[in-house]
Amino acid sequence: MAIRFLPRSSVVPAAALSAGLLACLTGPAAGAEPTPPKPLPAYSSSLLDRPGTQVRPDSDAPPLPRDVSALAWVVADARTGDVLAAHDAHRRLPPASTLKSLFALTALPRLDPATRHTVTDAELARVGAGSSLVGVAAGRTYRVADLWRGVFLSSGNDAVHVLAEMNGGMARTVREMRAKARALGAHDTRVVSPDGYDAPGQVSSAFDLAVFGRAGLADPQFTRYCSTPVASFPSGRWSYPIQNTNRLLTGADGVARYPGLIGVKNGYTSGAGNTLIAAAHRGARTLVVTVMNPQNGGFAVYEEARRLLDWGFAAADRVRPVGSLLPAKPRKAPDRARPAAAAFVPPERAESEDGSDWPALVLVGAGAAALLAGCVVIVRRRAATVARRAGAGGEFTR
Repeated sequence: MAIRFLPRSSVVPAAALSAGLLACLTGPAAGAEPTPPKPLPAYSSSLLDRPGTQVRPDSDAPPLPRDVSALAWVVADARTGDVLAAHDAHRRLPPASTLKSLFALTALPRLDPATRHTVTDAELARVGAGSSLVGVAAGRTYRVADLWRGVFLSSGNDAVHVLAEMNGGMARTVREMRAKARALGAHDTRVVSPDGYDAPGQVSSAFDLAVFGRAGLADPQFTRYCSTPVASFPSGRWSYPIQNTNRLLTGADGVARYPGLIGVKNGYTSGAGNTLIAAAHRGARTLVVTVMNPQNGGFAVYEEARRLLDWGFAAADRVRPVGSLLPAKPRKAPDRARPAAAAFVPPERAESEDGSDWPALVLVGAGAAALLAGCVVIVRRRAATVARRAGAGGEFTR
């Protein structure tokens, strides 16, 4: 039987159609780079990136206190991480001793509180002039728990330096604090000195300090230290009383104690002004408030924190969050080592939501199109062979 050949004008469109169908079904060529996803924003809400005061009140929400002079502040729910209101939340400012909260988050898990350590002169040599001190003396032996009480109650830079050396040294501790801040989503913070002493480039923000305070409240050891109003330092025979310098906790110096206050850490330097992380519990709710550098001076940091806490407890159910203290979850990076075509139909999604196996049908269609294109090529080659033989006087039969 003689073979009947398709006209040339019919073969070309058929091959082109098959190739086009195959290209459409299989997507990008193997080895093509997928378009990377856009990176997530560094913070949980664009509202917190905006300057000024951010709050989203319902119609029955109480107004924010007007007499808050701090350069930056945050009010947040410690359990959920919801930011209820904020002012210049990501403004980078010197943190003073509130940075010790990050130091504690970093070093507390690494040091056994029962360990006894004899202090050396070298460990105290780098304490800055004019630093707040608890009275650590070279040659004396202290328990780690004593040193932590010196950090939280007296804000002792001498205790910080000894603990940092026990943690592996100042440089290592600074690196670990920076890594801890990043892991918590606190991207405004740059650590130079773990005690918070003024140093060029050392900054944090009201947002980051709230992150540190919230993380600390999740650690029972941290919470126990930061909520202690008075203690003996060091514990044992030769000791003297120390008092927490957070006036909202102790009610000292004419500042009334705030009901339900937990802690967390206060600070002051000439460069930072007054700074404060304060947490308080009322009913089923715990709030964390941060206040950085009030312009009213004196003990305004405590009074402004008090007003913000009062507002937060009154408004918590009548405002919508303007952001979150929780770190943004990073998107999974595309697998660049695998060709894009190989990832066309992930095995775990081989079946569509309506139960049909449409990806398999697509692949079958693609295979059929490829087979059709191959057949067209073979037919064209055999046609050319027959034509050459016919021209030479031969005959092709079957």
